[in-house]
Amino acid sequence: MISHFLNLEWKQYFRSANWQKSIFLNILLIFFALWFIVSFLILGISGYYGLKEMFPDQDPLVVVNSFLMYAIVGDLIFRYLMQKLPVMNIKPLLTLPIKKNKIVHFILVKSSFSFFNIMSLFFYIPFAVVLIVQDYNVVGVLGWLFTMILLIQSANFLNFLINKNNVVLGVLVALLLGGYLVQYFDIFNLPAFIGYGFDFVYQYPITVILFVIILVLLYVTNYKQLRNEVYLDALISEKTKEVNASDLSFTEKLGDLAPFIKNDLRLMWRNKRTKSGIWMLALGLGYGLIFYTNPMYAEMQVMYVLVGIFSTGTFLINFGQFIPAWDSSYYKMLMSQNFKYERYLKSKFTIMTISVVALFLLGIPYVYFGWKILLVHFAAMIYNIGVNTHVILYGGTFNRKKINLDEKAAFNFQGTGAVQWLIGLPLMILPMIIFGLINWLVSFEIAALTLAILGFIGIALHKKLMAAITKKYITNKYVMIHAFNQEN
Repeated sequence: MISHFLNLEWKQYFRSANWQKSIFLNILLIFFALWFIVSFLILGISGYYGLKEMFPDQDPLVVVNSFLMYAIVGDLIFRYLMQKLPVMNIKPLLTLPIKKNKIVHFILVKSSFSFFNIMSLFFYIPFAVVLIVQDYNVVGVLGWLFTMILLIQSANFLNFLINKNNVVLGVLVALLLGGYLVQYFDIFNLPAFIGYGFDFVYQYPITVILFVIILVLLYVTNYKQLRNEVYLDALISEKTKEVNASDLSFTEKLGDLAPFIKNDLRLMWRNKRTKSGIWMLALGLGYGLIFYTNPMYAEMQVMYVLVGIFSTGTFLINFGQFIPAWDSSYYKMLMSQNFKYERYLKSKFTIMTISVVALFLLGIPYVYFGWKILLVHFAAMIYNIGVNTHVILYGGTFNRKKINLDEKAAFNFQGTGAVQWLIGLPLMILPMIIFGLINWLVSFEIAALTLAILGFIGIALHKKLMAAITKKYITNKYVMIHAFNQEN
């Protein structure tokens, strides 16, 4: 029966229209997977020797254990945003003489072999092998390795239980950032404290039984939850939900743009694709911590532009690059209404502009790392408003793929075309080139001022630019209507 299930899964995947129409993206994902595998493999093999060189007075295993809190919590956040729940087309199977227990067990076991569970092993297994070669206690190393494998699987099943709980995601993000900040400011070394627990596992491998119990409990909980839902009537019955309408009366101050902005705000909060994209704002805002806390990038001032553009423009990029595809499911109806197209585009511009300013204000604490960073972030904010908003809106005239709003945003290439890949050049690379060149030829301050001036020029020419962009949208209106009517 298992082989039959696997055969059905194979045929379903390779016969799907999505595979046939997105071969390029699938090949790209394969290259991404290979890159991750090779990177983790190199880290696993060379990690021991690299840590021994960097921290000659410390045990490399202890150093790794002190960072496992970041790895585990980061893995859970990564799964929450990117991992799809194990889906199997069980509806036709429920009318056949197949035990529901087998169906549920297959779904759960299948999830254990996902790429998210395998990827980390390319670090842990080679690292454990190197430890054994370096005469570490074999039983202790194997106990530590089995603990890592059990934690990976536990994270897999835990993700299915917390997947729709935004509060849990907030707690995980707070734990990750809180752990880093209390360590950075020498308040309390929470990661090292948790690392002592893994040191204890190495010293007393019998404690691996505790992690086996945790995994079994999570598996059983998931099994019971899924088993109660595997009924034909549960699949065909319609669920009635009471909609909790948010108070959006504040948008009335925006005049004739209010109806469009209300529609976008509801779309963002009520749909899975846009909602999970909103949570990515926190990741974008914290993007600078990767660079500004690393002395390696202290002299690479051109990276300030990359961080500034991305951190203040996270929403601009994630939301803007799919205009007007967000409205693709009802675009035909929208275009049949009696309104000026410019109002529709202006509402998008207004939302993006507000987000850029808000993210800049939230990123002001980066001044802790130096006033130059704040200066570049301000210039990046002006550049995003004056230049990148118009570039994004113009790029939207080439969008021809419908978007499924019921899917998650992260690592979801459904609805993605060549436009989304090419538009990154003027958005990110161009300002870095301009800044880097002027910084090298003249000075840092003049380079930042140049970015700001380009942004102010875009703001001054806003009406003319919007008129040209609107004309382009109107010209392509019926082409987009036809494209959005097609199934991906």
